[in-house]
Amino acid sequence: MVKEKHLAIIDLGSNSVRLKITKIQEAGNYETVQYEKRYVRLASNIGPERMLKQGPMKRTLGALEEFRAICDRYRDKNLTILAVATAAVRQAQNQLQFLEKVRQTTGFDIHVISGEREAYLDYVGVNQTLPLDKGLIIDTGGASMELVSVNNGEAEETVSIPIGSVTISQTYHLDDKINPADLFDAMVRIDEVLSQQRWLNRMRQTKIIALGGCNRALAKVYRWQQALSPNEVMPVHGLTMRAEEAFLIMRQLLEVDRQTRAGIRGITKVRADVIVGGLLPLVSLVRQLSIDEISFSNSGLREGLLFKYLDQQIDFDELRSK
Repeated sequence: MVKEKHLAIIDLGSNSVRLKITKIQEAGNYETVQYEKRYVRLASNIGPERMLKQGPMKRTLGALEEFRAICDRYRDKNLTILAVATAAVRQAQNQLQFLEKVRQTTGFDIHVISGEREAYLDYVGVNQTLPLDKGLIIDTGGASMELVSVNNGEAEETVSIPIGSVTISQTYHLDDKINPADLFDAMVRIDEVLSQQRWLNRMRQTKIIALGGCNRALAKVYRWQQALSPNEVMPVHGLTMRAEEAFLIMRQLLEVDRQTRAGIRGITKVRADVIVGGLLPLVSLVRQLSIDEISFSNSGLREGLLFKYLDQQIDFDELRSK
């Protein structure tokens, strides 16, 4: 009889929390059997004091309680749980209190991974599914963006920068109708932050692979604009668009308010207020590095964890929940 086991990966991000349950056969074959996502905005109004606020924490706990109930249904299916948190929890001054509350409420032991580790796991997730010989990977989350330089198929630089779609949008008031002065301030700040990463100059005119919710939303808008019929919509994973096409969509987003953005096919209502801020890092990189095309990946951190688990390279003392 073929033995099966299940792996549940919980990814507690700054904008959303996700649960992915994978069934793994003894031979190593695997398939996703359940995927859940809840928008919790944990990074909302975190402010310069870096304190998680009561509202976002309450929403997050509610989502994690739902995930606990789902995981409990797999108790007799040889389930392992890997739970990780990224930028919002990583930056929070009240991190320990929040994680203890999560542990008491749900039983999940959530491991806070470093920004560099997050970037490397993004690379693993991308590299296993969209091989890249030389180029740049960008993952824009709610409170951070991860950058990875790839050369000869190997990760060289793995960097995390503590700005993301939620923090940029809230700091520079890019949630609704865009004020040109606010947009200019945000662009100057992002250019300044990126200019400190001098290694990026080696990535000029190479390939770029983008992931993260806002970047994928750009791909979804583009694929609907290109679709001749609802039955001919391109998959996001592996989709490629020219830089000029990305700039055109960005212009369309800048010209309208939040409600109109929410009506654009490919953009969810809960992302309409952060998508402009979330796309600015990608647009800045493409512009600064004279990159002609953008590719998109559906694989990232969660898939990186899965592949590391399959290769038996997970440190269970750090990542395992009961």
